[in-house]
Amino acid sequence: MPENVGPRAHGGGGGGGGRAKGTYQDRDKPSQIRFSNIAAGKAVADAIRTSLGPKGMDKMIQDAKGDVTITNDGATILKQMQVLHPAAKMLVELSKAQDIEAGDGTTSVVVIAGALLDACSRLLQKGIHPTIISESFQKALEKGIEVLTNMAQPVELSDRETLLNSATTSLNSKVVCQYSSLLSPMSVDAVMKVIDPSTASSVDLRDIKIVKKLGGTIDDCELVEGLVLTQKVANTGVTRVEKAKIGLIQFCLSAPKTDMDNQIVVSDYAQMDRVLREERAYILNLVKQIKKAGCNVLLIQKSILRDALSDLALHFLNKMKIMVVKDIEREDIEFICKTIGTKPVAHIDQFTPDMLGSAELAEEVNLNSSGKLIKITGCTNPGKTVTIVVRGSNKLVLEEAERSIHDALCVIRCLVKKRALIAGGGAPEIELALRLNEYARTLSGMDSYCVRAYGDALEVIPSTLAENAGLNPISTVTELRNRHAQGEKTAGINVRKGGISNILEELVVQPLLVSVSALTLATETVRSILKIDDVVSSV
Repeated sequence: MPENVGPRAHGGGGGGGGRAKGTYQDRDKPSQIRFSNIAAGKAVADAIRTSLGPKGMDKMIQDAKGDVTITNDGATILKQMQVLHPAAKMLVELSKAQDIEAGDGTTSVVVIAGALLDACSRLLQKGIHPTIISESFQKALEKGIEVLTNMAQPVELSDRETLLNSATTSLNSKVVCQYSSLLSPMSVDAVMKVIDPSTASSVDLRDIKIVKKLGGTIDDCELVEGLVLTQKVANTGVTRVEKAKIGLIQFCLSAPKTDMDNQIVVSDYAQMDRVLREERAYILNLVKQIKKAGCNVLLIQKSILRDALSDLALHFLNKMKIMVVKDIEREDIEFICKTIGTKPVAHIDQFTPDMLGSAELAEEVNLNSSGKLIKITGCTNPGKTVTIVVRGSNKLVLEEAERSIHDALCVIRCLVKKRALIAGGGAPEIELALRLNEYARTLSGMDSYCVRAYGDALEVIPSTLAENAGLNPISTVTELRNRHAQGEKTAGINVRKGGISNILEELVVQPLLVSVSALTLATETVRSILKIDDVVSSV
């Protein structure tokens, strides 16, 4: 490179208008930056390509502390990976955006983006301007969304069977796929219980709390209508309360402290006795007021300033047969209040019967020698919330099960947002490629080239699915293309039987929103990477 500087520096200076003579104009730099960004994006896409689909591989990720995560969820893999290149970071953000928007398809979206970047690099090498490529991709995207919408089948939320099929398809590509017959109905029931199917337009997943408890197997997972707490009962005497009146306090049941860090020197026993008597009377008064309100289950928020619950207070509460659960986390307060209809009390004076929530039963449940859980069920005026208890033999399985259930819940949420389904198994992508090639023939000039390249790039999904399932990608995709050309819109790759079949009959379906969102986000990211022609450090 340096030996070319001389002639260019003297020869190229004159044409620059007001530019000083002898300035060096590097015409290669923008294209080098572009190709560098494209290469970085493709590297990230290639890293997670093998984990696409039901036969995809899992990744084992070790963080700086030495903790290991095993997953094939695209968003989780990319979040844990240490990505240094700024353009590659855009693909990590892309996966995160897909996770927030649709919850599923986080691997597909990055694989599509990688294939589109590959198409861009070929078009750039032909000498097509980045802006033209970018605009053509936008045209192709609009046409693509139109094709997908025409393919979609409307779905009703009352059609439980269809919802189950969508959840099962999502779970089939996870580590816990053999338990999909248990987890799919659980996910569908959980979503249906927290929404009103006739009016809902979205689902707040914060209303579905996932509680992880080590021990047992995934078969022991259950859906609880009510509240499940992982904390232990503080007083051993009371572990089961029927007709529970539940209070939630945010103040401490212990002797008050001075505001400042003062030291009090007590010189004789009489004074000492008086201090202890005063403390005892103060705590007894608090406990009596709690009892007077009719409370028999007390939840105490975690306190960082002093003991939320002194031994003396615990002794009095035990005597009065009040079940105590301490160390309730601050972020759980809202969910608890919504579930059992109680209100948090910040001062003893506000502790009145109307602040309490009621439930049929509050009990501590023993989980076959793997710890205990507190279940509060049969709430009188329950909010629209449910709890899913996830069990697993080790931490890795437990975390992967939680992620899988989250993905299944997101799929049902997509169907609530946009009530339409399309076939899975690479069928929509091949159909898009075919229709975009037809559309490209109606365009003229560079647009036609770019739209055709966009359509061809989408074939990466079926070819990757075939590759990961151990099929021959070239012959599979060719056969698939042939079937779609003959008008079989729902022909897709059946990885179980190792061939091509009508994928709707195999019940492999996915929400329309997942595909539309993946296509839109991937195209936006590729367009923004294309527009970058320089990287400037701002240190």
